[in-house]
Amino acid sequence: MNSRLDKLKEYPFQKLDRLLAGIEPAAVNKRITLSLGEPKHPPPLFIHSLLAKGGDLLSGYPATRGEENLRESICRWLSRRFHIAEEKLDPAQHVLPVSGSREAIFSFIQATVDHRAHGPANVVIPNPFYQIYEGAAIMAGATPYFLNSIEENDWQPQLDNVPEHIWQETQLLILCSPDNPVGSVIPAEIYIKALSLADRYDFIVAADECYSELYRDENTPPVGLLQVAAEQGRNNFERCIVFHSLSKRSNLPGLRSGFVAGDPKIIDPYFKYRTYHGCVPNRLTQAISVAAWDDDEHVVLNRAVYRDKFNAVIDILGSFIKLNQPAAGFYLWPETPINEEEFSRRLFLNENVVTLPGTYLARDTLNGNPGKNRIRIALVAEQQECLEAAERIREFVTKKI
Repeated sequence: MNSRLDKLKEYPFQKLDRLLAGIEPAAVNKRITLSLGEPKHPPPLFIHSLLAKGGDLLSGYPATRGEENLRESICRWLSRRFHIAEEKLDPAQHVLPVSGSREAIFSFIQATVDHRAHGPANVVIPNPFYQIYEGAAIMAGATPYFLNSIEENDWQPQLDNVPEHIWQETQLLILCSPDNPVGSVIPAEIYIKALSLADRYDFIVAADECYSELYRDENTPPVGLLQVAAEQGRNNFERCIVFHSLSKRSNLPGLRSGFVAGDPKIIDPYFKYRTYHGCVPNRLTQAISVAAWDDDEHVVLNRAVYRDKFNAVIDILGSFIKLNQPAAGFYLWPETPINEEEFSRRLFLNENVVTLPGTYLARDTLNGNPGKNRIRIALVAEQQECLEAAERIREFVTKKI
């Protein structure tokens, strides 16, 4: 077996299972799971008719590059969502459909890391982070460099804090906006700084934007990397790659459909890699994806549901536990009054509510672990269940700690 497998850290949910093993919460409370970021809102209604009528589309293998109408639909969405002129987006060059952003991020990092380059390869990633970033970097033979996002810096990646010798050996910078787990949004000026560094040190900037449609302020959607690149005159999105998915935007996590978009000089060799590796969405999934990317109304309604839910939960918890009001995403990242593992364990024991300790999503650095004394709460369930969980957390914090 590949010896790099031994370098992989235990996945957060495996650690959580061990933490909670053997605990029997009081049966009076039904279990409420807030640890997993799996959307539970219903998908748009038009999906059901497509599923019922599309069986014939499963009779053939899908092309690695995806159906042309899907690539066209993705380009239309990118254009209207990020204010990019339609003529700047070529469906044949700039986009590749993929089976969800998780698969794409992992495979993209494998295709990107180049061991012919002089010296070791670094992949700079945010901390805390989506664990696929680290695991993919390790399996590609690269070294992850963790860039802490902390409250004192408004949860933004501090690119100026990365030593020059790290940038000199960096092949890929991964940014996540809106951020998992904090919900912060990267402003245009940080993307501009990242691209300047990429030009200077010759690396790729990859933005995981799978939460980009779950923002609180309807008038202020998060800026995107390709949007910034176009505004900066990078008309072919040089050095830029973005990942998007229908899982969060359209409540379709089981569909496994997303896309990679950006610089054709990066997309083209990644496509070559995918002709051997890529698991392309089947043609029925692609047809459903076209309908989902072409429709924005259901996304507006979905945002409203999340907005109401966040407001209600924060009203319950805001005076009892320190938490931020996230700009986007569906997570809360509150500070715990005791050790985060002990908090999650005792909350489960006393209230039958499952949360994820923050250190399971972060790594120790010379500047500390940004997940210490934090938990991640995923507000993905229906509102009433989330409100009940919030009331139980309030009860636990006020009476049992």
